[in-house]
Amino acid sequence: MEITGKQVTIFGGKRSGTALARLVTALHGKAKISEQGGEDCLTEEFKGWATDRRIALEFNGHTPEFVGDSDIVVLSPGVRFHAPPVQWANKKGILVLGEIEFASQFCDKPIIAVTGSNGKTTVAILIRNMLEEAGHRACLCGNVGSPFSDYVLHLKDIDYVVLETSSYQLESILGPHSPFRTRADSDLSVKGFRPYIAAVLNFSQNHLDRHKDLEEYLQAKKRIFLNQESNDFLVLNDEDPQVRDLSSQSKSHIVYFNASLNDQEMTNPNHCAVLAIGRILGIDARCCRKVFNAFKGVEHRLEKVRCLDGIDFINDSKATTAEAALWALKNIDQPIVMICGGRDKNIDFSVLTEAVRMKVKKMYVIGEARAKIREAFDQLISLEECDGLEDAVLRARQNASKRDCVLLSPMCASFDMFADFEERGRAFKEIVHRLN
Repeated sequence: MEITGKQVTIFGGKRSGTALARLVTALHGKAKISEQGGEDCLTEEFKGWATDRRIALEFNGHTPEFVGDSDIVVLSPGVRFHAPPVQWANKKGILVLGEIEFASQFCDKPIIAVTGSNGKTTVAILIRNMLEEAGHRACLCGNVGSPFSDYVLHLKDIDYVVLETSSYQLESILGPHSPFRTRADSDLSVKGFRPYIAAVLNFSQNHLDRHKDLEEYLQAKKRIFLNQESNDFLVLNDEDPQVRDLSSQSKSHIVYFNASLNDQEMTNPNHCAVLAIGRILGIDARCCRKVFNAFKGVEHRLEKVRCLDGIDFINDSKATTAEAALWALKNIDQPIVMICGGRDKNIDFSVLTEAVRMKVKKMYVIGEARAKIREAFDQLISLEECDGLEDAVLRARQNASKRDCVLLSPMCASFDMFADFEERGRAFKEIVHRLN
C-alpha cells in the first residue's frame, strides 16, 4: 500500500493508536488521531511527538467532521467495526481497516496468526520459542505485548511474524470481495490480511460485552482465515465441534490437532497446537518438547506468587472467562480459596458449577459482577462479597489453611477497577508480597 501524502485518520489513541500514528508518519502519510477519552489517554511523550509532527488530535469523542478529509480510516482494537466513525467513513466511500490489517499491508514476511477464546498468549509464545529453538528468527506481537504496527517496518532480519489476534482485532478484516475495498483496491493497492498459518485453538463464551451474541463473536474469529488461499494452512482443534466445523468454510489446507489422540506426554491442547504448526514448518517434535519443558508459563496465568505458612498464592488474573477459570480449577490439586469478580462480560458462570462444588472451599467476590457471581454459586459454597482486591486477599489469607491455594481467577474483565488484567495481576502480587 502506498500512503505517501494520504490522510490516515486513526480512531483510538492508546497503545495501538499511537503505534499506528508512528507507522503512518514513518511512511510519509498524514496521521491524525480521534480518541473517545480525554487527553490523559496519550502519554506526554507521544503528545509532544505528535505536536512536533503536527498531528491533529481530537479528544472526548469522535465527530463526523474529523473523518471528512480522510483517505483511510484505521481502527484501534477498542473501536468496534459497527461504531459511528465506520458508518461515517462508509457513507463517504472511505476505506476502513483495523490495526492488524493496516499493518499487514507493509509486511513481506510469513505470518503465523493465533486466535481462540483461551490459550492464545501461551500458544503464541510457545510458537515463537519453537521457531527460535529451531534456528529461525521470530517476531512476537499483536494482542500479546506490542501492536503489530510497532514492528512491521523492522522485519528485515525476521523469518516469521507470530501474531496473537483477538476478536476485537479480527472483526474488521475485509474479505476479498468487500464493497468497501472496491475504490481502495485501485487507489491504494490494498491486500487482505492473509496469514500463512492461522490457528483457531478453541471457541467458548467470551467478549459478550462487545459482541451481541456468540454467533457474532464466532464470525469475528472466522475472519482470521478469510483471505487464505489453498497454499496456506489452517490449524483447527479437532476436539472442539464449532472449531472443527470451520474446515468447510476455508480454502486453505486443514491441519487438525487433537490432544486426546496423543500419547500421555502430550495431552495439553496448547502443546498439541504448537506441535501441529511445527510439523507444517518441518520442525522436529524433539525441538518442540525441549521448548515445552523449558517454558515457565505466562505471567498472570496460573503464576505462583509465593508460599506463605504453607499456603500457595496463585495469580491467574488473565483468566477473564469462565472457561479460563475452569482450566485453573481443573489443574490445581489443592483445596482452593478463590478470589473472583470484576466487570461482567455477559458470561454464563454455570459452566463452573461442578468444579466449584468439588474444588473451591471458599469464594471471595469483588467488582461489578458480585451479585451475578453470588447468584451462581451462593448455594454451592461459602461466599463473601469484598470491598476490593486487597480486602479479598486479606480475608482469604486469614481463612485459608496450610496446603490450601489462594487463587485469583477473576472470570471477568478488569476495567471496573484496573486498566487491564496485567495491572490487576501486578496489584495482586504486590498485596501478596506485603503479607506477613
